[in-house]
Amino acid sequence: MDTTEESRNPGFDHAIEVLEEQTGVLWRRERITCHALAKTVHPGMEPAAYGILTLLQRDGALRATDLALGIGVGKPSISRQLRSLEQLGLVFRQLDPGDARSQRVLLTPFGEQRLAEAQSGRHTAFVELLQGWERTDVDQLGVLIDRLIGTYARDTW
Repeated sequence: MDTTEESRNPGFDHAIEVLEEQTGVLWRRERITCHALAKTVHPGMEPAAYGILTLLQRDGALRATDLALGIGVGKPSISRQLRSLEQLGLVFRQLDPGDARSQRVLLTPFGEQRLAEAQSGRHTAFVELLQGWERTDVDQLGVLIDRLIGTYARDTW
C-alpha cells in the first residue's frame, strides 16, 4: 500500500491522530524531564543545555558549529549556552589540533561526573517506570522510536 492509499484509509488516519497526540504528550513530558535533569546536573543550568552535554559525552570534543547542528539551534544560541556551561564549570574549550583557527568543546571532569549522576537517576527512573513491561516490549519500543527518529531525520517539511 502506498502513502496515498494509506492516507485515505480512515483506520490509518485515526492511528496517525492517536500517534500525533501521544507523541506530543511524550515530548512535553520529556521537556519536563530534561528540565529536572538539567537542574540535577547543576542548579544554574538551563534545560536546553542538557542536550549539549549528552552530545559531548557521546561524541567527545566538538566544535560549536557541530553542536549547534546536533541540537538544531543557531550559532548565537549555542554560543550563549556554551558560555553559561563554561561558567558553571561543566565544559571547557581547547584549540582544535586539526585547525588552530577553531576551538573544540569538551566536558570537564566535573561535567562528566554531574552528567553521569543525572543519567544514573534517569536510568533508575526508567527501570521503575517500565518494570512491569515485558523485555520484548521495551526492546520493540526502542526499535520503533529509533525508526521514528530516523524518519524525522529524513523529513522534507
